[in-house]
Amino acid sequence: MLREFRTLLPYLKKYRLNYLLGLAFLVTVDAAQLAIPQFVRRAVDDLSLGRTGEIPGFALAIVGVAAVVASGRFLWRYFLHGAARRIEVELRDRLFDHFMVLPSSFYQKNKIGDLMARSTNDLHAIRMASSMGLVTFVDGVFMSAAILVIMTARNPRITLYTILPLIPITVLILVFGKMVGARFKRVQELYSKLSDVVQETMTGIRVVKSFVKEEVFAARFSGANDEYRDASMGLAKIFGFFFPFIAFLSGLTTLILLWAGGGAVIENRMSPGDITALLAYLEMLIWPMIGAGFTVNMIQRGATSLKRVNEILDEKPEAADHPGTLRIVPSCGAPADGTAALEFRSLTFSYPEAREPALRDLSLAVPGGTTLGILGRIGSGKSTLLKLLPRMLEPPEGTVFLAGRDVRDYELETLRKTFGFVPQDTFLFSDTVRANILFAAPDLGPELFDRVTAISAIDRDVNDFPAGWDTIVGEKGLTLSGGQKQRVAIARALAADPEILVFDDALSAVDTETEERILKALLAWRRGRTNLIISNRVSTLRHADRIAVLEGGALAQYGTHEELLALEGFYSEIARLQALVLDSAGRSRHG
Repeated sequence: MLREFRTLLPYLKKYRLNYLLGLAFLVTVDAAQLAIPQFVRRAVDDLSLGRTGEIPGFALAIVGVAAVVASGRFLWRYFLHGAARRIEVELRDRLFDHFMVLPSSFYQKNKIGDLMARSTNDLHAIRMASSMGLVTFVDGVFMSAAILVIMTARNPRITLYTILPLIPITVLILVFGKMVGARFKRVQELYSKLSDVVQETMTGIRVVKSFVKEEVFAARFSGANDEYRDASMGLAKIFGFFFPFIAFLSGLTTLILLWAGGGAVIENRMSPGDITALLAYLEMLIWPMIGAGFTVNMIQRGATSLKRVNEILDEKPEAADHPGTLRIVPSCGAPADGTAALEFRSLTFSYPEAREPALRDLSLAVPGGTTLGILGRIGSGKSTLLKLLPRMLEPPEGTVFLAGRDVRDYELETLRKTFGFVPQDTFLFSDTVRANILFAAPDLGPELFDRVTAISAIDRDVNDFPAGWDTIVGEKGLTLSGGQKQRVAIARALAADPEILVFDDALSAVDTETEERILKALLAWRRGRTNLIISNRVSTLRHADRIAVLEGGALAQYGTHEELLALEGFYSEIARLQALVLDSAGRSRHG
């Protein structure tokens, strides 16, 4: 269990002064509290003998000690809780930074709701373990040891009687710790599941409503909520039994003291002040006993949460840059020496859990300054091919080249800035239309802004937006149509002015008239630059200089639009089918 806390060691070292000062003030508070019963003892003994002269002095001393206790409590809370809060913030930053460098495959295996739970609920448990867990442990050990020493020094025999109930308390604490750890892990897992259901439902709320599935998702949430409640109640039942039982056993010590100590006072073997002080110390001893339960609880929760966080931090990030990586990409235009802007050499790529490779022995060169179109059935490897270029997926060595160099030789940040992607699944941030377009180029001038919005044809919709370019688009572009989202994404990619522009079926939600307008303006503006266009529309691909047809992850056909139309194969088949559809649609409009 404790090995999970290795993650906190650098932070504890960094804030060791805060912890040392906090613990020093905590011990000072404990020592001051231990002094109060001594003043009470002397005052009671004086009163029992009829002496009242020193009572005001004892009262002032108690007030002074109380002031020390109050000040000390503020200071230990300031240093210990303050350090724990800073550790929580830095650990959350570290976790988020690690999220940023994890490969795409990690997010395919893990749900967003679970990652959010680890970033919030689990870090709260870790903070409690690194602050109150430490406080209750030190407080409990110091107070218990000091009280037992003081009581033994005053009356060893009676002290021995009164501490007998502490033995079952110790055993109970050990059993309690094991029970809490397993149950708390289950509670955290169910909290992650609940977060997953909420996140998935809110993200897909339009689909849920359009299919009238509100009751289905409400039932799914209710089921997850009930599971979380039942697990939490199971944990609460353990606490509901544990702490009252600890209080009961601690109360037995008071009963034993009154029985044994009362007789000693009657027999003049103890003074009234002594038994009063011992009663006060026993009351103090109840807190360390209960605090031991809190300590076990918080350490177990912290260890469980740290294990969940460590599972993320132990995930391997994307392939790191090796020494000597290139920080500059040569021009990917039309080089005089004929070097290909992009080249695939006998590329075979398989996903870790797939039975068949996604790409098979694919060799293809894309001359600089040209536009390559890519066509293929679903699952033919088109998107996989594009993800290998910026190393979103790690290609085998010596298979993917940019400007004549293996993509693995480039610094990752430099490599990715070379490409401007318009993905198949358009993602927009919950911000203004303008901010989404300027995402990769925040300093873009007004003239270029107007140019890219005109090329992407999103400028014709600006008057329909309530606040123009400053209209908030909502989460994931919820308030925009599919075609508007794609055109904003196109403008965003153009604003970055990349060496290589990549369209991954980025015009699928745009009508053919708008598509034609965008492509003509786009290719005219990027004349002499390299472009890749994936599409299942022949009307889109005919603008490309060369077209590659993929089947089963292999290159099946390659040539110009006219050359491929003349050949029997998938391209000419798709072209004929789409021509029939267009012809049929035209006749229906004029019929």
